[in-house]
Amino acid sequence: MTSSPPRRTGDGFVQGTDGHVRWGLFGAAGVVFVVADGDGGPDVLLQLRSAWSHEGGTWSCPGGALDEGEEPLDGALREAAEEVGVAPSPRQVLGHHVFAPAANWSYTTLVVQIPKRFGRPLNFETEAVEWVPATDVAQRVMHRGFASAWPHVYPIVAGAVPFPP
Repeated sequence: MTSSPPRRTGDGFVQGTDGHVRWGLFGAAGVVFVVADGDGGPDVLLQLRSAWSHEGGTWSCPGGALDEGEEPLDGALREAAEEVGVAPSPRQVLGHHVFAPAANWSYTTLVVQIPKRFGRPLNFETEAVEWVPATDVAQRVMHRGFASAWPHVYPIVAGAVPFPP
């Protein structure tokens, strides 16, 4: 059996073609986990970023830098597993939003529905994890990038319906 060479990590800053410096040598991705259980509207998992992380003290979704050649969904799920735990299956991708301010950098926010709540802080990046009604997210102090993506992501989240029994 042959193994593929390890991917280069995407951890690091890159200057975009727009002149701004951003985290993620190969771009970045995050995931908004959604539970729709029929008890009101859908809830989403939010991560309180620790004081040690970029924009500490703000709420966001788990995510981070993509490794070389990594697809946004794979990278977002990998980052989430490192920060808040492995999401339960089955998982259903409901949609995504791409912020692409530069030719050489983008951030993809994926919306993934799961059957039940999970999550806890697993590394230095995460201070807390909470499940929040989707209608209440905008009332939080949000990470600037997440705040700009939320108006595009919310309609995807709002369309979640319970998994069939």
